Amino acid sequence: MNGYPQCLLGEIATLQAGFGFPVRMQGKSRGQYPFLKVGDISRSVRSGNLEIDSADNYVDPIDLKELRAKPLPAGTIIFAKIGEGISQNFRAITLRESLIDNNVMGAIHDPNKVDLKFLFSFLRTVDFYGLADKTSVPSIRKSTLERVPVPLPSMAEQRRIAAILDKAEDLRAKRRAAVFQLNKIESSLFHECFGDPVTNEKGWPRQTLANLLQNIDSGWSPTCLDRPAVGDEWGVLKLGAVTRNEYDDLQQKALPSGFQPRPELEVQPGDLLFTRKNTYDLVAACALVRQTRPRLMLSDLIFRLRIKADARIDPVFLHRLLVTPSKRREIQSLAGGSAGSMPNISKTKLSGVLIELPSLETQLAFRERVLMLNLIRSKQHDALTQIDAFYSSLQYRAFRGEL
Repeated sequence: MNGYPQCLLGEIATLQAGFGFPVRMQGKSRGQYPFLKVGDISRSVRSGNLEIDSADNYVDPIDLKELRAKPLPAGTIIFAKIGEGISQNFRAITLRESLIDNNVMGAIHDPNKVDLKFLFSFLRTVDFYGLADKTSVPSIRKSTLERVPVPLPSMAEQRRIAAILDKAEDLRAKRRAAVFQLNKIESSLFHECFGDPVTNEKGWPRQTLANLLQNIDSGWSPTCLDRPAVGDEWGVLKLGAVTRNEYDDLQQKALPSGFQPRPELEVQPGDLLFTRKNTYDLVAACALVRQTRPRLMLSDLIFRLRIKADARIDPVFLHRLLVTPSKRREIQSLAGGSAGSMPNISKTKLSGVLIELPSLETQLAFRERVLMLNLIRSKQHDALTQIDAFYSSLQYRAFRGEL
């Protein structure tokens, strides 16, 4: 950013947090105003769409008076402000007037001072997670964001930079969309083979999760360094390692040299990881570890589900069952917590979840089809990694005045 003058984000944009959405108003699938949650944003971003105009819940004008809420205008930049959604770069631009919940924040730009696409592209380079309060569940303050320095070239230069980055982003979006479609294919395969697990129209027998597991391991959350582990260092997973229902071993922090590692908590290929605590949208995420960097330990916010050796259940099947939307919502409903705290699912409640059990032969046939999909998905991920690196290089040069 050496080449451009700077200003503070609070001088060119108004930051506004959302509010809690009453349970009695949830479930309206159509209406004038989308009520956007972190899950809506993440789903849009992961599908390759950085502009959002739909949600799981809606509000009509008649509801606004009761809510005492004012919709954010179209063209608001929205992002997660609490939980691991902060580190996942879940940021999007609204296409219509919208409301946001209390885990989301919006930045309303001043069009006389900054171009929307330029500001959005810049904010995607800012490490919000590094700015967050370091509690068990990270959160970011409005006052902190208002002090973020923003490069501010002329409006014409802003638009030139935004146009270049937009073209590069189109390539990334297409690749993300391809990965997203592969994930949808896996979901469709599951439904084709087993049906909806909650309605269980195929009549599969059920057992409690406790009967299928040897143990549910808890993790450890020491105060870690504010950087990933490198080389032969030990590290501790962040919630982001599991949040997307896919394991990501880059989402971790280095263990300080003064702490002794706990090898019994080291994550291994084949582990099934489950987030016990997060925002309501993101709690109960589940990821199957196919490969991992060594010397990474479970955090206290992540359970490890250890399947009994003689249980007639395949981990690939169990993973897909637990992340099937209807099943996940069923499990999320078990989350509890005091007012103002993050929802938490206890071991006792998780152990009592009923698991649908098709024949092991059917599960293994499904597993083989998933493994074939994973080979394709791996190639798509490698290509996306290369495009991401190219885009990051463009961003770095663009906001330093070197593009």
